Amino acid sequence: MGYWIWMIIVSLLAGVIFGPLARLVLPGKQNISLGWTILGGGIGAFIGGLIAYFLDIKDTNGPDWIQYLIQIICAAVVIAIIAGRKPKTS
Repeated sequence: MGYWIWMIIVSLLAGVIFGPLARLVLPGKQNISLGWTILGGGIGAFIGGLIAYFLDIKDTNGPDWIQYLIQIICAAVVIAIIAGRKPKTS
């Protein structure tokens, strides 16, 4: 499997973890579902992975903490955008 296909699959799986983590760092309540949270986390993880790839910090010996931090920040931005675009339900 190619690098980019693998990165997409891993990013979507990372969305399960990074999406809820991103919601924790955002202030206030985000009125979006778990599905949107996971999708936003996956998209943010993919974008963060791309940024790490182009900054050449994609592979290190051991955990890639800097890449994970970038991915969580990107996931938070994506989730904030999704939460801002979804109509609020009362």
